[in-house]
Amino acid sequence: MSTSRVALVLGRNLLRLSRVAEPGRIGYKPDTRPTWVTSMARALFGTDGIRGRANTEPMTADLAMKVAMAAGLHFRKDHGRRPLAVIGKDTRLSGYMLEPAMVAGFTAIGMDVVLVGPMPTPAVAMLTPSLRADLGVVISASHNGYQDNGIKLFGPDGYKLSDAVEADIEARLESLGPTALAGSADLGRARRLEDAQGRYIEAVKASFPSNLSLDGLKVVVDCAHGAGYKVGPRVLYELGADVVAMGVTPDGFNINDRAGAVAPQAMRARVVEERADVGLAFDGDADRLILADEIGQVIDGDQVLGMIGRSWSEDGRLKGGGVVATVMSNLGLERFMESIDLKLVRTKVGDRYVLERMRSDGYNVGGEQSGHMIFSDYAKTGDGLLAALQVLAVLVRADKPLSQVARVFERLPQVLKNARFDAGGDPLQRKIVKEAVAEGERALEGSGRLLIRKSGTEPVIRVMAEGEDERAVSRIVDSIVAAIESKAGEGAE
Repeated sequence: MSTSRVALVLGRNLLRLSRVAEPGRIGYKPDTRPTWVTSMARALFGTDGIRGRANTEPMTADLAMKVAMAAGLHFRKDHGRRPLAVIGKDTRLSGYMLEPAMVAGFTAIGMDVVLVGPMPTPAVAMLTPSLRADLGVVISASHNGYQDNGIKLFGPDGYKLSDAVEADIEARLESLGPTALAGSADLGRARRLEDAQGRYIEAVKASFPSNLSLDGLKVVVDCAHGAGYKVGPRVLYELGADVVAMGVTPDGFNINDRAGAVAPQAMRARVVEERADVGLAFDGDADRLILADEIGQVIDGDQVLGMIGRSWSEDGRLKGGGVVATVMSNLGLERFMESIDLKLVRTKVGDRYVLERMRSDGYNVGGEQSGHMIFSDYAKTGDGLLAALQVLAVLVRADKPLSQVARVFERLPQVLKNARFDAGGDPLQRKIVKEAVAEGERALEGSGRLLIRKSGTEPVIRVMAEGEDERAVSRIVDSIVAAIESKAGEGAE
């Protein structure tokens, strides 16, 4: 089977739709689970927790309180002590509404709560098992603007929840009642953990080789006015770098606003202006990393996977004989890995699916093109700061400019566009769309990939193609997008 055929077959697995209402979103929920993942209906949870516009359904204080109760009831165990939840958040204004709501939910069912304030998502994943907590919570909408917010949950082992656990929590939401409430004398208690930042900082620093230093490196770091605005610059400084910090003045409204991993232009310009050696950009909850080299060129997650995969393989540290990425990773990465006798294993989009594959098959390096990097020897979820230290360690050892160290393969032209559609129907079943897809597949046969997938958070279909000829790839994507957005031929074939 050709590469393009394999990608399209996987894409079709990603496009099966199940009719499950999604509150506050569109009328149909995509069944985005390929065959290796058990199908489990979920209405609230998307690919990365629950997310939506703050103070509108579903992202209200009422729902946050009920999610806390339902999740707490799922994880609450009789282990001779009061059950415990850890709550962290990013810097957006609505965190002040959702955090106390979740405290109310947990304490109402008799769980204690530890509050750590604005902290990166990976910090909560680390602290949950460290504190012997029953679950961890991050209140964040990641790379979205301040208007949105979200709820991410971690189990007592520090890993993101499976589809099955999320489905069970949703089911419990429907049956919450007076019997779930603790007695007046058994209510939970809440307290703040004053040394949370210090614990995370030391854990991240421990991932950097003890025989290396960042002395002599000038590093621009853009924290997106988000959860990493304190810990990011501090870690780099303590390891010896000359730090130029950006995006470190959050005001509740400016998170991800023309800053950070989703908008690295300002960081790139600052690298050139400061004549820095490297630029780092995190997103709002600091679980994503995008880099720039010394001349301001962007280095995405695919290049990081290739660079770390090769370096760790040469050092005998790479497990599994390859790295894990998603269906969105560039074909150039796949060809590079093959050229050095390593595997590229693909999953559907979402860092938790990458991690699930890493855990099941014994890999220790994985990530997404968008910048979620997972190094499972050190962390249990994507960690932008930790990923930055792994890149900087390779850079220091090589003693070469990042432009030479990090660009390990030539990207194939890749075009990704979103096609919007009206809720309540499946445009992928229309004849005009099927014909456009079939034509694109024929054009890329043996030389590229075509991937089509429905978003889990908004009424759009993402159309991605890559191949040797950029103009041809663009024409294929434009044709499919136009067919999806066209009103011609409404209804299934």
